[in-house]
Amino acid sequence: MLLETLLADLTAELPSAVRLQRLTGTIRTHFYCGAVCLLRLQDEALVPVAADGLVHEALGRRFVVSQHPRLAAIVASRGTVTFPPDSPLPDPYDGLVEQHPGEPLHVHDCMGISLRVEGELWGVLTLDALKPGVFDLNAHDALQRCTRLVAAAVRMTRLEQEIRGLRQVRHDTGTPANCHDEGEILGQSAPLKRLLEELDVVADSELPVLLTGETGVGKELFARRLHQRSPRHGAPVIHVNCAALPESLAESELFGHVKGAFSGADAARPGRFEAANSGTLFLDEVGEMPLAIQAKLLRALQNGEIQRLGEDKPRRVDIRIIAATNRRLRDSVRDGHFRADLYHRLSVYPVRIPPLRERGHDILVLAGHFLELNRSRLGVRSLRLSEQAEVALCDYSWPGNVRELEHVVSRAAIKALSRGATRNEIITLEPELLDLSHPGLAPAMLERAARPAPRVNETPPTLSLQESVARAQRRAIRQALEATRGNWAAAARLLRVDSSNLHKLARRLELKDDKSPRK
Repeated sequence: MLLETLLADLTAELPSAVRLQRLTGTIRTHFYCGAVCLLRLQDEALVPVAADGLVHEALGRRFVVSQHPRLAAIVASRGTVTFPPDSPLPDPYDGLVEQHPGEPLHVHDCMGISLRVEGELWGVLTLDALKPGVFDLNAHDALQRCTRLVAAAVRMTRLEQEIRGLRQVRHDTGTPANCHDEGEILGQSAPLKRLLEELDVVADSELPVLLTGETGVGKELFARRLHQRSPRHGAPVIHVNCAALPESLAESELFGHVKGAFSGADAARPGRFEAANSGTLFLDEVGEMPLAIQAKLLRALQNGEIQRLGEDKPRRVDIRIIAATNRRLRDSVRDGHFRADLYHRLSVYPVRIPPLRERGHDILVLAGHFLELNRSRLGVRSLRLSEQAEVALCDYSWPGNVRELEHVVSRAAIKALSRGATRNEIITLEPELLDLSHPGLAPAMLERAARPAPRVNETPPTLSLQESVARAQRRAIRQALEATRGNWAAAARLLRVDSSNLHKLARRLELKDDKSPRK
């Protein structure tokens, strides 16, 4: 039955992401296990591509193979690898498998198999269970038999991506796999997907792009993606922090100088424009650039020529400009702090990067990424979020965006260790360790929180009947869970519904992946 179902999905016209997600769900159902994860090998790390049964933040993790003995054993073998319940090797999914109340955090049964596509190692498929004895010899053989169909699904997905003309984004060279990857953008929210699709279209053009957004949203990552998806991806992308350019040295930094051009110029030196020739020049925090330098920058952009300081002969440069700012440049133009002609030259194609609070569950995916980084840096067995911590993260407004989230997770991990947690245990981060307080909330959110809840007859008329019913159901379930401290069985009794039906309804209402406690 398993092979028939996998084959049916393989031949059906499904979106790639849906096909791989259904694959993991089918395998989980067949093997009666807690979680299934399909991971792709990128450099030295295994990256989750699709998962069923894992908490949301697990999708943001990057599992460095050398740091996880079980994954290393699976990668090294061509057959099914099983680990007995009493295996001393730590499981990378400890604390990450969705649970029913009272179930243990650590995995009791585990098996996996490596996947090869066209003869090359592509990644691995892992299966985990919270109960011992789930994976017997029959399960071992069944996983071995279905591997070819799993590899075929992966191969089909790759072919579909190639047909659509999607180029695979490579990691920045020289960046270790266990470091924060400066070339990777994590998240699956609708606003992020729409943004990435837009960037992929504009990347092929030569239009100047102005990236706008709040501090900490990761504008440099999006600038690098634009470059990597552009025809110039083989040439360098040169980063210029305009806020750190002293006015006295800015011209030399941007355009270069000849020997003797000024005191201390002992040798000729090319500037950032020449370094970016044939590639991309990224002007970060361009709104901070001094007015005197703005005029010279405008001249270089208009003519495609630069002139080294102290040199008479101009030099031609072929570059694409991507600029970024957290300022409202229109206001700066109005106030006389930014040249209008330069603003129009830079903002041929403006792109707004959404703040983290608008990206929904991406908060948890990114938190998972930072948790895994800190687990590795601190040398602990496992770092995870409690259900209440997940709610706290999703409720916070993140004025500092992704950068603030990274700092919050890092501080919480260190606090947990300083308060007595040991490195060989599964460390659960609670809300108090996150130290998220109301002063960090956006004023608009505080204003909404202070408003009284609308009465039923005050429901906005724009909501359909179905949406109104769904909203009422979500509110009732959340209240029941709060009253029972996250106990789903007790909440079902309180609501007078069957427990299994409550779980199904919660999944349909997307409460399981939102702000309610997990099973």
